[in-house]
Amino acid sequence: MDIKHLQYFAEVAHTGSFTHAAENLYITQPALSRIIKSLEDELGVPLFIRSRKELIITDAGHILYKHAKLIEKQVRLLETELGNLFTLKKGHIRIGLPTIINSFFFSQLIASFHNEYPEVTFQLEEDGSKRIEEKIVSDKLDFGVVVLPAKHDVLDYFTFVNENLKVVVPPSHPLVNKAEISLKELKDEKFILFNQDFSLRNLILTACDSTGFRPRIVSETSQLDFIEEMVASGLGITLLPESISQELTSDVQTIAVANPIIEWNLAIIWKKDEYLSQINKEFIRFAKKKLIQNI
Repeated sequence: MDIKHLQYFAEVAHTGSFTHAAENLYITQPALSRIIKSLEDELGVPLFIRSRKELIITDAGHILYKHAKLIEKQVRLLETELGNLFTLKKGHIRIGLPTIINSFFFSQLIASFHNEYPEVTFQLEEDGSKRIEEKIVSDKLDFGVVVLPAKHDVLDYFTFVNENLKVVVPPSHPLVNKAEISLKELKDEKFILFNQDFSLRNLILTACDSTGFRPRIVSETSQLDFIEEMVASGLGITLLPESISQELTSDVQTIAVANPIIEWNLAIIWKKDEYLSQINKEFIRFAKKKLIQNI
């Protein structure tokens, strides 16, 4: 079966017209009709029902069209990969970043990569870990930074941050002078958390459930600055990763959580078993080298 003939068939199916398809393909209509007839003879089934008023694709035609589009995509990917086999050409990398993290370290990574590959461009989107995972699964992003564990079995990843959560309290809080506390000491507190798009929220809820209580959430938001301001004003407490809590600028205090220790692991994820361009493969290698050495 000739791949080009499949492409001709797909154009007829797409336009619903031999005339329009022939114009788009720059071949004569009789030649196109002969190609489609040869496909039908080869497959042993009619692909179109021809009438004076319209061209109707058959059930067999629908099946062939679905596979023809997949084959056409794979041919394009093959040509791209072969073209990039020995040289890294221009590329565009789409990355999702959670609003909770300090983007400074990641901007340094991107800047370093761009210095080596100046023709590569980047698209950065801020969102919660859950939404980033969804966008990678639906091919709207190439890479994402998320809080583990990522639940999708179609994702691959490497971890580059491993640290613990700390309690953040206003300076007037009764626990403020303690070096560390157990999580159950917070069962009567008011909690200020990120909204449901953030995996950090689930991490905290799961830890509280395992300790025997459900936290009383008085406010939810997607903005770290807002959480910090509400804690500083005495509205409630929160839990944040150690590196992030160290960068808070408001008048708040942090306390280590010793029982249980709540781990916060950040990873770069991408779609498993999906075609990766040479530049995407190089970005994974580059990011591993730059980020993991800093753990």
